[in-house]
Amino acid sequence: MEKFRRDLLLSGGTALVQGTLQRADIFIRDGRIAEISPSVEVPEGTPVIKAEGKLISFGFADIHVHLREPGASYKETIRTGTKAAARGGYTTVCAMPNLNPVPDSPEHLEEELAIIRLDACIDVLPYASITVGRRGVQLVDMGALKGSVVAFSDDGSGVQSGGMMEAAMRLAAREDCIIAAHCEDESLLRGGYIHDGAYCRAHGHRGICSESEWKQVERDLALCEKTGARYHVCHISTAESVALIRAAKARGVRVSCETAPHYLTLCEDDLREEGRFKMNPPLRSAADREALIEGLRDGTIDAIATDHAPHSAEEKSRGLAGSAMGITGLETAFPVLYTGLVLPGRIGLERLLEALCAGPRRIFRIGGSLQKGEAADLAVIDLNERYIIDSSAFASMGHATPFDGMAVQGRVVLTLKNGLSV
Repeated sequence: MEKFRRDLLLSGGTALVQGTLQRADIFIRDGRIAEISPSVEVPEGTPVIKAEGKLISFGFADIHVHLREPGASYKETIRTGTKAAARGGYTTVCAMPNLNPVPDSPEHLEEELAIIRLDACIDVLPYASITVGRRGVQLVDMGALKGSVVAFSDDGSGVQSGGMMEAAMRLAAREDCIIAAHCEDESLLRGGYIHDGAYCRAHGHRGICSESEWKQVERDLALCEKTGARYHVCHISTAESVALIRAAKARGVRVSCETAPHYLTLCEDDLREEGRFKMNPPLRSAADREALIEGLRDGTIDAIATDHAPHSAEEKSRGLAGSAMGITGLETAFPVLYTGLVLPGRIGLERLLEALCAGPRRIFRIGGSLQKGEAADLAVIDLNERYIIDSSAFASMGHATPFDGMAVQGRVVLTLKNGLSV
């Protein structure tokens, strides 16, 4: 795709403008949205992309990705991960801190930032860890880090000590930072690696109980209420987590949450004896999936994030028991959700776009929207295109996805970052 460096008109598309899907021409000048209206007159010679029959969205924002660099560039790099994100319609991603070195100090964070400046083709906003080395023992200096990160998380492991989490929340409240928690009580895992449900028992696997997630959500919500911190729950997967967060929001607790495409469209009934179906948290029951969909529908769930977690082919080749936890997700999120939720009428397209774009930006105060004067960070999507997901064609170095071979509808055909195709 040609890189349009100055003026550009997207003509005749459908866009979500102020909460309503409507026909719109979008005129881009110097990398910013100069005008949005049903019909825009542009200077002669302006390049035009005809978008009739296509959806134009502000760029998606994924607040939970693993780009693996520095420390594990054999799994993914910032260059390949951001290219994969752009292919999926994302113009902003937030990179988790399970890296080497862990971004737990300005010096360690700078190693990641240097690669981002060199190799990222979209915006990458890093997390810092909550504790030094993600070991759960000593808090990082949030004041020294907060100006360079989007939030604080020990993602990949939950903060096991309630006292440590309370101290983290008190510090975050004082520094006006966000704590984003991977909720997992390790004392309840007992060697499990898939959901402790019917499939697990029928096939002789070791299960991860739902309580290992929701019990820590329950603990953290009480601490959040006590400290007044801004608290975000990562990748929720259980009905109990949805109910707890819904009730906390009703009480005015400063909590937000995300779930992932695979929890909304798959469940334990879809499991196969393959590593591409293994992630943490695991695919839960059909009832959990329904509770998550309802939570998305009623606004309890603020955002959909992919938890893009690439691994090498060898690490994902050892079946459910032996494979590494994690799947890729950036290149499949929109078509999977549009096919699985919007087309059957489970949620509206407007709600899906809100959860992929405005919701995550609002939670983490990222900014950006489809309106005049904003950066021209846009995704153009052909909602009518049908195709089969082929993981071998991914831009990501990770190819493990439970959606490989799935028939979907809705392809991102163009992503613009500051008016340039990426």
